[in-house]
Amino acid sequence: MNQCAEATLPDHPFIAEIIRQTRAFDSYGVNDQLDTTALLQPYVVTKAQRREIPIIGDPDEEILARLKAYYSAIAMRIEAGCGMMATPLFNLSHEGFGRVIISVGKLLVLDRSLRDVHRFGFESLEQLCEQADVHVSSALVLINQLPEAAAA
Repeated sequence: MNQCAEATLPDHPFIAEIIRQTRAFDSYGVNDQLDTTALLQPYVVTKAQRREIPIIGDPDEEILARLKAYYSAIAMRIEAGCGMMATPLFNLSHEGFGRVIISVGKLLVLDRSLRDVHRFGFESLEQLCEQADVHVSSALVLINQLPEAAAA
């Protein structure tokens, strides 16, 4: 289900959703003037850039907003795929360690440990889409396997 390779990135459903979520988490309109490319640029952290970021660090509010926008976009894509509400829940320490879960009904469709959140990012937008597609696909398979729990 790798739609990134099939579609130009601005037309990919996940790209459209992450743009919506990123703008939604920008409650003060700081990024209103940014175009799509500039808005998505902080999600790309190359290996060279990651090496420059200290191993230990506290995530700032911008990184936390990007992290929440990413997993909220995944939840919205799951919701679009199954027609049931998907809810992301975050538990993060000030040091950038924690967990994110996405639930549909009583079913946990995504459970990820988070660490080194201050280094959150992907090698490319294509990788961002691929990872999101993997999460969405596995969640939809789980929902199809356990529809009673998802509908509860």
